[in-house]
Amino acid sequence: MRFSESWLRTFVNPALTTEELAHALTMGGLEVESLTPAAPPFKGIVVGQIISFGKHPNADRLNVCQVDIGSGPALNIVCGAPNVAAGMKVPCAIVGAELPGETADKPFVIKQAKMRGVESQGMLCSARELGMSDDHTGLLPLAADAPLGQNVRELLKLDDTVFEVKLTPNKADALSVFGVAREVAAMTGAALTSPIFVPAAVKLADKLPVKISATNLCGRFSGRVIRGLNARAATPVWMVERLEKSGQRSISALVDISNYVMFELGRPSHVFDLDKIHGGLEVRWGRPGEQLKLLNGNTVAVDAWVGVIADEKEIESLAGIMGGDSTAVSLDTSNIYLEAAFWWPEAIAGRGRKYNFSTDAGHRFERGVDFATTVDHLERITQLILEICGGEAGPVDDQAPNLPQRLPVHMRTARCHKVLGRLIPESEIGQIFQRLGFAFVQERGGFTVTPPSFRFDLEIEEDLIEEVARIHGFDKIEIKPPVAAAAMFGTPEARRSVLSVKEALAARDYQEVVNMSFVDDAWERDFAQSAHAAQPIRLLNPIASQMGVMRSTLLGSLVANVKYNLNRKAARVRVFEAGKVFFRDSTAKADGIALAGYRQPLFLGAAACGPAEAEQWGIKPLRPVDFFDVKSDLESLLPPNAEAVFVRAAHPALHPGRAAQVLVNGLACGWIGELHPKWLQSYDLPQPVMLFEIDMAALTARGLPQIGEVSKFPPVIRDAAFLVPARISAQAALDVLFAAAEPCVASIDLFDDYRLQRGAGVTVSEKSLAFRVLMQDTQTTLTDEQADQVMQKLVIAMHEKLGAQLRR
Repeated sequence: MRFSESWLRTFVNPALTTEELAHALTMGGLEVESLTPAAPPFKGIVVGQIISFGKHPNADRLNVCQVDIGSGPALNIVCGAPNVAAGMKVPCAIVGAELPGETADKPFVIKQAKMRGVESQGMLCSARELGMSDDHTGLLPLAADAPLGQNVRELLKLDDTVFEVKLTPNKADALSVFGVAREVAAMTGAALTSPIFVPAAVKLADKLPVKISATNLCGRFSGRVIRGLNARAATPVWMVERLEKSGQRSISALVDISNYVMFELGRPSHVFDLDKIHGGLEVRWGRPGEQLKLLNGNTVAVDAWVGVIADEKEIESLAGIMGGDSTAVSLDTSNIYLEAAFWWPEAIAGRGRKYNFSTDAGHRFERGVDFATTVDHLERITQLILEICGGEAGPVDDQAPNLPQRLPVHMRTARCHKVLGRLIPESEIGQIFQRLGFAFVQERGGFTVTPPSFRFDLEIEEDLIEEVARIHGFDKIEIKPPVAAAAMFGTPEARRSVLSVKEALAARDYQEVVNMSFVDDAWERDFAQSAHAAQPIRLLNPIASQMGVMRSTLLGSLVANVKYNLNRKAARVRVFEAGKVFFRDSTAKADGIALAGYRQPLFLGAAACGPAEAEQWGIKPLRPVDFFDVKSDLESLLPPNAEAVFVRAAHPALHPGRAAQVLVNGLACGWIGELHPKWLQSYDLPQPVMLFEIDMAALTARGLPQIGEVSKFPPVIRDAAFLVPARISAQAALDVLFAAAEPCVASIDLFDDYRLQRGAGVTVSEKSLAFRVLMQDTQTTLTDEQADQVMQKLVIAMHEKLGAQLRR
């Protein structure tokens, strides 16, 4: 939020310098991000009045102006601005004046010169040439009563400072200059000058019928009719100046007045062209099929989730967000309907994002705007309209069918002292609440506070403790070391950290990525298992349309990461993510973080594509990464005593013949495989992508170390190749071999899978699996006879269980 220091000091003027005031605001929870001058340095700019002007004899777009600056003869100045008018007072840079240049040490100096053959004795300035704003559509008009020759910097208070304050979402009460002033008064104890709302003289009996059909949308609606105004009236210079310093460009008198009161008091309002309204107004929820053309030119479709203001013929406004084009005021408007309402914050929140835009009104209403001051603020807007545009006002029509209830909040003094680590006297706490405008009762050992109508963030005891800390001053709370006894806790041997798993995968050349837990609905349909894809967990208030559901798999995000990198010419991509996924689970209980009915396990996912190895001289040619490379990476992460089995199975995201379910110690905990060809085509990926996803709990749980004797005797190694039916998996063969192995068998490894495509020797219906068996005894050296007996037992088991034949 931006505002000028001079505007703020009209409400509260503490005896603080600009820097001290900024520090006080920051220490009070209203962080001042920047302090900037209202305009950069310049000199020699005075108030001038255009006496007369005529067309330049040698240029169609230039005028020759006679300008009076209050001293000496009128100056002859050539000007190309389109809004030149006789009698107009404007900033005039006399010869020798210095305007803001490209840098502070290189100002633009005004010199007497000839322009197309006509002598020019100065320059008439726009707001951009003075560095006040980017507006250069014409000369900057000055007040009609501005003294000729007065320094423009002094007249426009350009030595003023613009504050830019970063507000937290709970500080909706400070989204106005008066709201900030109220905070400054509470922090410093300086007197607060509150605005006085004088009811306008009622000269009309006109009322516009308004029906509030949705009280859960609108809790209060105040409005009045004003007729006979002049919409072409000029916005006062003082108002334009304050709006521009707040970052708001002047548009027209009616729009400027509405914006001004919003910045001044925090009350968004809307001005309807009364003559364009059909019958009365109705405040209700939208209906499917309805559309509205907005003030920004966009046409949007509404539904029952969006509040609207409609007349008897069509929708006229998105409630609390933006008005419609059909009833927008123009310079020809003479009769208006002025509206100021209280919209329930939960009825406005997220509606602007639904249409991919944000407005100042929606920003305020979704955080909460004072519901007790709609009539007062309506009177303030009316006062300004009547003063600037004239006209006659009708009576105020105020309806309040559903106002918020302010429930008392109790704060224990002892609890406050404990949380803050500082003893603050109860008398000071009472003064703090009084300065904040809180109604409170001091009781034995605490305070009971009734929040004011402009505070929507005071609900629990900690909220009041925060208020005490803010106003007392965060910088006054001493930094103290912990007083509790520190104890070191042992690291559980049966579990390793998530960090160690991530480091192990990073050591295998994977880069960690962090993705949002909110994903596109299409990703769930494409990559999640059918049970979860059928009923995705949808967000009630998504931050964007493509982030509408909670992910039940990491695969979609990883595929998006791969695509992003491949589109930027990355030849080799290896990424991983450790993040939570979300499942519906009726047995899940609520705790400090999780919600009841939803399980949130931590998963590890990885994706790889491109060459299996980084380019180097020792490996030529480079081959693409395949299923077994990624399987090796996953196996390297498993705990030492884990028994992992990879079972061929179908997954909607993975290639039908190159996918496996991962079982660790008999429990299904993940998937591995190649991305399905249809998703390669759908997501425009030029090469295969290998993926795996596994529950992190299977990787972090490990058994306690077991003591074992290391054999000092040499091992015996035997190889055996078996012809087995093609349908038999290597894992099934390994299971048979391990079941039949003697205690002396230390390891059995598959080292060859030989099929018909690679050469002769096997039929189409069979394949050759070759295993290497390592035998080693801890007590003696194995003889050839003993080794032969062990191998014979393995051959017999393979024949009996799988029908395998030993290949000679």
